[in-house]
Amino acid sequence: MESSWRVPVLCCRPRVLLLHTLFWCLVALRVFGAALLAEDKTAAVVAPCWLLEEFVVTSECSQCGAFQTKTRAACGHTGYVERVNCTKSNKDDYKSCRSTAMEEHLFWKFEAAMLAVTSLTAIVVVARQRWLDRLASEKVRRQIESI
Repeated sequence: MESSWRVPVLCCRPRVLLLHTLFWCLVALRVFGAALLAEDKTAAVVAPCWLLEEFVVTSECSQCGAFQTKTRAACGHTGYVERVNCTKSNKDDYKSCRSTAMEEHLFWKFEAAMLAVTSLTAIVVVARQRWLDRLASEKVRRQIESI
């Protein structure tokens, strides 16, 4: 019994291979270029005191307001900030933090997305199985009719 399924030869053509190579080179350049630019920017900035020495949290993690988001660099990362006091230099500084409420919200968003993907995949599998069953029954019917 011969199968009507063939390996697509389109992906092995030189032009397609060249386009794929060019695409992935551009993606790699974009990713590594962004990493190199980020390194250059961080090298010029002085590290905050809480990276270099021990610190004590003086105010717990709280959400930044609209004005704080624009004025404090620490608010830009997560939208939440905590006030810390560096012990050695006795300097007050702000440190970005992750809120439990934000983490819980992100977790439930992820769970909802995974439920949607699972449901969609299950529907596609059931539809494909029905289609393949219909093709198989058609093939059996034609074989029986040919006898």
